[in-house]
Amino acid sequence: MSKNCYIIQTNCVTPLGFDVNSNFEAMLNGDSGIQCHKNSPLLGSSFYAATIDSTQLDVAFSKVECNAEFSRLEKMLILSLQPIISKQKVTPKSVFILSTTKGNITALENKEYPIEGTYLSVLAKKIALYFGFTTEPIVVSNACVSGVLAVAVANRMIQAGVYEEAFLVAGDEVSEFVLSGFNSFQAMSENPCKPYDKDRNGVTLGEATAAVYISSDESKIGKGSIKILGDGSVNDANHISGPSRTGEGLYRSISSALKEAYINPHQIDYLSAHGTATLYNDEMEAIAFSRLGLQNVPINSYKGFFGHTLGASGLLETVFAIECANRNQLIASKGYNENGVSQNINIIHKNAKKEITYFLKTASGFGGCNTAVVFEKIK
Repeated sequence: MSKNCYIIQTNCVTPLGFDVNSNFEAMLNGDSGIQCHKNSPLLGSSFYAATIDSTQLDVAFSKVECNAEFSRLEKMLILSLQPIISKQKVTPKSVFILSTTKGNITALENKEYPIEGTYLSVLAKKIALYFGFTTEPIVVSNACVSGVLAVAVANRMIQAGVYEEAFLVAGDEVSEFVLSGFNSFQAMSENPCKPYDKDRNGVTLGEATAAVYISSDESKIGKGSIKILGDGSVNDANHISGPSRTGEGLYRSISSALKEAYINPHQIDYLSAHGTATLYNDEMEAIAFSRLGLQNVPINSYKGFFGHTLGASGLLETVFAIECANRNQLIASKGYNENGVSQNINIIHKNAKKEITYFLKTASGFGGCNTAVVFEKIK
């Protein structure tokens, strides 16, 4: 019989706050971290993005570490994980998992910075050693499903008995490399993104870090703990950047997760979707959800608050989905006004109270990757 795994603790660092509560309260108030950036050296023209104030970041970091020999992203990662580590003891049966797409990509601009420092494995080892992990760190870097996939990887490793617990941290930052890449696709929105809305016209980028602690030790279960019921990850092999028109990969990912969880679509109380606000991604998701009979489930995207935070997005949004479940609170999908997809899915248009027991987190990314995880609130 496989072990049950539980998310025991969560934390995050975003433009709206450096802990879960401050972020959630900001979202309840309808606040967004997205702002217009003019005369920025990152891009030749003005653009919208959600970025963390570097001065505030340095002030917060100075309270936990006086050593300045850390990159901006490393500071964000440490700040996310530190409150969790302070309450849990790292042992030889603990695994450290880093989820990111680009890591220290901005370090390439610094000619004095060693090129090895930009390797994802080096970044993972640096953060792992900082917190005293003795096991080899794991990097999960699979486009924009990375954060959700990291939860699935941790769950599988603990169930297999390889580790007893996992510390996950995910992060990416807004950089010239990422901005120019999405801009070359003509995929960036001219205004703050509007997931699933008829007037959506592209993605808004953002930066954040998020962290969770997962354990199979049922003695650690407390108020707010969440059980991981099932997961699925299927590649639709459609296109290097374009999603499947039928939503096949996401459809199969969710089907697999529901099957492992032993629940049916009608039992899902809430769905935290990917919702990038690009024309084809949102349409693909809507088709997959409708094919599965999830069209009546309350659905939202957090991209209108934080932009697309790449490898951090899946874990960050899982943290907020957990908070929604624990508060029995639905958060409006910011930027959504009128349905802009072919399927009549139930996008949350205003904050509301709702009893949440089972909830689903999905993500999709470049290369046709798709991941879904089903969770259960422990009452």
